Amino acid sequence: MDIGIAPIDVALLHAFACYGEEFFFAAFESAWNKRMLTAAARARVRAALPASARWLVDLARPDAESGLESLVRLRLHLIGVEVRTQVAVAGVGRVDFVIEGRVILEADGRENHDGPSQRHRDLMRDAAASRLGFETLRFDYAMILHTWDVVVAAVMAALGRARV
Repeated sequence: MDIGIAPIDVALLHAFACYGEEFFFAAFESAWNKRMLTAAARARVRAALPASARWLVDLARPDAESGLESLVRLRLHLIGVEVRTQVAVAGVGRVDFVIEGRVILEADGRENHDGPSQRHRDLMRDAAASRLGFETLRFDYAMILHTWDVVVAAVMAALGRARV
């Protein structure tokens, strides 16, 4: 018996079967972002998924820079909140998400936001965004994974303020 490494499309299908939609979606977007999935491999994955799950491949994008971002976009989509991703905002820089043109949502993983200098940079960006009329919401890994209800409540409240 020859033991080797499974092709990425096969591994993703096993991830779906073992870990479910959210894990699969984050892994699929990550693999696509890292150029590990060809168009043919993406098509094979889509075709092999149950029909009820193919929408996950259709929703996926190659620009998600972290599984956390993928998870946020998927969860917001499921509650009917559409977002623009990886948006360049003049005077602020690139932000993770913009919702309804007025709310910036940042999914802060530890690797990019630990330490006083990164925190200061984030606060400066938030202040610049506020000056331009944006409200910035920042959520860390633990909030997104473990207290999603808190994230949803804050997003919905910010959208309510933005619509006034």
